[in-house]
Amino acid sequence: MPVKSSSSEEMEGFESVDKLLACKDGLDAFKAFLKSEFSDENIEFWLACEDLKKTKTSTQIALKANNIYCEFIKTEAPREVNIDHKTRDIISQNISQPTSNCFDDAQKLILCLMAKDSFPRFLRSENYKDLIKKQQQNGQKKWLLF
Repeated sequence: MPVKSSSSEEMEGFESVDKLLACKDGLDAFKAFLKSEFSDENIEFWLACEDLKKTKTSTQIALKANNIYCEFIKTEAPREVNIDHKTRDIISQNISQPTSNCFDDAQKLILCLMAKDSFPRFLRSENYKDLIKKQQQNGQKKWLLF
């Protein structure tokens, strides 16, 4: 999912975490919120998976996949994400021959976790209120330019 620049139309409301992550300002605000809750490993894992999907060479795919595995997936990883044992085992078995999509199942689980758990709290947070204010101000500035 590519990150787009923000526009006032995008910012009128976020019905889903997908829309939030597609907006650069939204992504930045959500990252700051998750960091304040000590759960930014989820968004960092999601972003690392998005980056891996854009990687072209097998050497770079292997390097990035191994880094993601060591940082987020393996048991006792420094920033271990909360995924089920079965998904973790499958990734562990397949990491020796990684692909650009080898973390898709885990990424979907983490996106779902963020959507159900973190996103509703974010919508009630000061981070979200600040984001909306910023976008409204940006929208007004754009309007004044015409």
